[in-house]
Amino acid sequence: MDADVLTQVLTQVAVVVSALLLTSIVVFVGRERLVATAREWRSRIRASAPALAGLAAVLWLNRVMRQAGPGISEFIGLHMTKAFYDIEGEFVLVFQSIATEELTAYFSFIYVYGYAFLLIFPGIAYFALSETRTFRRLLTAYSLNYVLGLVFYLLIIAYGPRNVMPEELTVTMLYDNSPEYQHLTREVNRNTNVFPSLHTSLSATVGIFAYKTRSSYPKWFPVAAVLAVSVAISTMYLGIHWGIDVVAGLTLAVSCVWLSDRLVGRRPTAAVRRYLDRRLEDRDERE
Repeated sequence: MDADVLTQVLTQVAVVVSALLLTSIVVFVGRERLVATAREWRSRIRASAPALAGLAAVLWLNRVMRQAGPGISEFIGLHMTKAFYDIEGEFVLVFQSIATEELTAYFSFIYVYGYAFLLIFPGIAYFALSETRTFRRLLTAYSLNYVLGLVFYLLIIAYGPRNVMPEELTVTMLYDNSPEYQHLTREVNRNTNVFPSLHTSLSATVGIFAYKTRSSYPKWFPVAAVLAVSVAISTMYLGIHWGIDVVAGLTLAVSCVWLSDRLVGRRPTAAVRRYLDRRLEDRDERE
């Protein structure tokens, strides 16, 4: 039964996110960039191969650590739930005063569907740019978020508000209002992975990139900003993260964007340059 529900939820997410992506490609990317991408995609893939391979390796590592992580964390981690609660108190309960069915539906949608869309679309948009550095920097920033987030999850053991004060949060709890989503989140996360909030850090990373590339995609920046802020708020509104987790996520995002700028060169690697030079020579000979 769980497998059937998971399949149903994954199908819903795939359909909704695909529709959002197709619409956004038309609105933000445009025909001219799509035509150029269709012509140059091989060289862009070649130029971005190290960053793509790095992100794939990090995602694989995260999948492995979902199984091995709890044991390692119990051995080396610090239990911080009480400390977070003592520092922050019941701050997240402020959202109970503004909670409505409409807001709960909105933030539930944002947390699941909006977040997935927000992470995927920039990859498509920046791959469509003629220069590959922005795309490579985005992939590197994603990788850094996941790697550093994994380190914190191993070192810091903490449960979110939904586990500490479930009775006070029943109005806005994600799983009380949309219980089917727990089958999805269980596949990619565990209850003690709260500090920092990767939902916040990755969304803020996208928001920062949208600001930096607003000359290329001016219409995308305000949309990305609204979605990124909504994701951060949703993590607290739905009782998943503490405010401390969100602040840590924002700090992580800024750090990863800064590091990606230093790690990713403005020029492709020597191997990629040789490949591109050969391609140009072959084209010149054919002409």
